[in-house]
Amino acid sequence: MQGKIIRGVGGFYYVDAADGNVYECRAKGIFRKNKIKPLVGDNVEISVLDETARTGNVDALLPRRNALIRPAVANVDQALVVFAAASPKPNLNLLDRFLISMQQQDIPVIICFNKMDIASDECAKALEETYRGSGYRICFASVARREGIEEIQALLEGKTTVAAGPSGVGKSSLTNELQPDIRMEVGEISRIERGRHTTRHTELIVLRRNTYFLDTPGFSSLYLQGIEYGELRDYFHEFLQYEPYCRFQGCMHLSEPDCAVKEALAKGRISQSRYENYVQLAQELRDKKKY
Repeated sequence: MQGKIIRGVGGFYYVDAADGNVYECRAKGIFRKNKIKPLVGDNVEISVLDETARTGNVDALLPRRNALIRPAVANVDQALVVFAAASPKPNLNLLDRFLISMQQQDIPVIICFNKMDIASDECAKALEETYRGSGYRICFASVARREGIEEIQALLEGKTTVAAGPSGVGKSSLTNELQPDIRMEVGEISRIERGRHTTRHTELIVLRRNTYFLDTPGFSSLYLQGIEYGELRDYFHEFLQYEPYCRFQGCMHLSEPDCAVKEALAKGRISQSRYENYVQLAQELRDKKKY
């Protein structure tokens, strides 16, 4: 029988199986012999040892589409990156770093701005305009008022989704709304508006059949890995339509003359915020290359 590992603790793997039950399984010795470690999110073949106790063995891992290191999870279909529209003020540089990290791994991203109940209409409009040309799906929500929850549920349907974002933006509260049977600890915002880490383990939450959700620990910083300075421009989707009109092939859109991307920026067709983040990241990668 096939299933998906939704949790791994102390050598036991809990598998959401095709019959709708969750089985506590051990991995066969062949995995240790071949130095293969099953991950949460792995699709597996299991054999049932006791139907009543719901125990079994993991016999084989099915091919992985992808695997993240932090958190350690396999076969992710998409990421839901959650930022607060206000309190704390969204760190868009951090958001852009995360978008690049997911794009490196070919994982589609949905950007969700939460806490719209305390954000102004002007704030929502500015955020929408900033990411309009970025190629990412954007949604707005207020978990406190249960606004936008149905849209998010529809976006998650039939997929394995990893939720990520800074601490204190409402990821755990959102998880509680998506699956009322799972009550996750919700942290308060500290005086300096930095959330406490409230998510401590890797576990896929079964929202519905074939629909899984993973809330991850909040992060406050993210360094770009495995990307070269000359590749950075490829991660800013809004640049692509203008690049053919740059004077120089391989233009980095920084100090080069007759740059169509900078011309589009001057005309308001590219977000100033996104471009400034691009410049900062390019400088970071250039400085790293020197050393």
